[in-house]
Amino acid sequence: MTTADLHRMTGAYALHALPDDERESFERHLAGCEPCAQETAELAATAARLGLALSAPPRPEMREQVLRRITTVRQQPPGPPDAPRPGRTALRARRLSRWALAACLAAAAALGGTAVWQYERAEDAREQARRAEQGAEEIAAVLAAPDATTRAAALGDGATGAVVVSRDRDRAVFVASGMARPPGGKVYQLWFDDGGAMRSAGLMDPGRADQAVLMEGAVDGASALGITVEPEGGSRRPTSAPVALMELPA
Repeated sequence: MTTADLHRMTGAYALHALPDDERESFERHLAGCEPCAQETAELAATAARLGLALSAPPRPEMREQVLRRITTVRQQPPGPPDAPRPGRTALRARRLSRWALAACLAAAAALGGTAVWQYERAEDAREQARRAEQGAEEIAAVLAAPDATTRAAALGDGATGAVVVSRDRDRAVFVASGMARPPGGKVYQLWFDDGGAMRSAGLMDPGRADQAVLMEGAVDGASALGITVEPEGGSRRPTSAPVALMELPA
C-alpha cells in the first residue's frame, strides 16, 4: 500500500468503512501525517453533523410501547461459561427454587410491591430517554447552526478531535474519533480555557471511542478546549496534564 493510497483513506476512515488491516495501516500513517489528521477530524465532524441533521424522530408511541414491554420481560442472569451440566437432583432443586421464587413474586405482586418496582423502573427509563433525546437535539442545534465553525486536530495514538462552536448559541460540541479507553476508574474530562483558568465542561463516555459531546456551560470568553484524565465522576480542577489542548475556532 502506497502513501498516496493512505492519503485517500481519510473519508472511509471517518465513516468507519475500512477493514481491520487497512484501518491499522491508516492509523499508523495518521500518527505522523498532520494533513490527514486534520482532514479526518473535519470529515468525522461533518459526518456527525449530517447524521444528526438527517436523523428521523421515532414515532411518539414507540417509547411507550417499548417501556410497556420491558416491564413484562424477565431477564435470566447468565451462568458461568464452563459450568458443568447439572444432574437430576440439581435440576429438581432448581425447579423447586424457581417455583418458590414464583410464589414469592406472586405474593409481592398481590401486595403491590412488583407494580411499584416496575413503575419506578419505567419512570427511570422514561427520564433517561428524555435526557438522551434532549441532548441529541441540543447537539444537532449547535452542529447545524448557520454560524457554526469547526477546528480539528490530531489527539495522538490515531485519535482525532474536532470542536464545533456556535457563537450565536454560545455553545460548543466536541466530536471525537478513535479515542482510546481511559484507564480503569478514570474518565476523560473536558475543560474550557478561560484565559488560563480551566472551567469544567463535562465528561466523555469512557466506553465509546467515537462520540459527540455537548460541552457543559456557555463558551463565553473561552479561547481553548482541554482534555484531561480524571477520576471517575470528574474533578473540580484538572489533576493531570492535558491529553490535548485545542484552540476554539473564531
